[in-house]
Amino acid sequence: MIEIPDGLAAAQEEFNGEEGRAFIARLPDLAEEFLGRWELRLDGRPMHGVAALVLPVIRRDGTPAVLKLQLLDEESAGEPVALRAWDGDGAVRLLTHDGTTGTMLLERLDSSRMLAHHPDVHESVLVIAGLLAHLTSFPAPAGLRRLGDIAEDMLEQTPQALKHIPDPEARRIVADCAAAVREVVDEPGDRLLHWDLHDENVLACERAPWLAIDPKPLAGDPGFELWPALANRFDAGDIRWRFDAMTDVLGLDRAHARAWTYGRLLQNCLWDIEDGRPLEERQLEIARRLRDHRGCR
Repeated sequence: MIEIPDGLAAAQEEFNGEEGRAFIARLPDLAEEFLGRWELRLDGRPMHGVAALVLPVIRRDGTPAVLKLQLLDEESAGEPVALRAWDGDGAVRLLTHDGTTGTMLLERLDSSRMLAHHPDVHESVLVIAGLLAHLTSFPAPAGLRRLGDIAEDMLEQTPQALKHIPDPEARRIVADCAAAVREVVDEPGDRLLHWDLHDENVLACERAPWLAIDPKPLAGDPGFELWPALANRFDAGDIRWRFDAMTDVLGLDRAHARAWTYGRLLQNCLWDIEDGRPLEERQLEIARRLRDHRGCR
């Protein structure tokens, strides 16, 4: 019997409700099915994030790997598409995949060597920027979610959402973010985006110093990729340095990248409003710091 971590069960309950509970209930059978189908044996305790159960395994030929079991949705459906496109170049390598369930067999990286543990935040930001510069050099494969569609949907939601923000300054910031997105919505880009490259989604291994894991891929503009590294290990006084460093490494126009970074803030705020949560001060402060940044003028 596969042990299901309590944290994964709680996260699925919170974010996916009945569908999440059903996923957790069938996980033991799903794990047993793929352990048998792909001739794998367990090799350690289960790991998990918010959305997936990850089992360290050994393949029939003795190669270590991980079995990733997750709820199939619009985000996870694109993961194997992106990993196949990158083919291990800057990202974890996909070994095999089941399209019906979204189950994946991946190369095993060193989970004890996570970029989040690196003591130098500036160096970590530069690692992320370097990975993003490489990963977004790939054209997006057909069939992925498109940033242009997401941006247009956000702009449609914004007028109603603004009515649910009581604080005038916060309401003005969100409205300004939407205005910035309107200026770039007709230039959504066509690059292969990771969307969630923060320092807990970067691991080391023998074949490469650092590799990206767990993409939630989009087709779009690389400026939409900067938000996680601005918000992770948050430091208000460091926001402009991080933004400048990443835009330099990726070769992005700063005004354009700021507009798409505002798009990420708008996306997060719309989710908070939909779920009845207050807007995060961290998000609003990033918007303030970038708004007053002379390098973006």
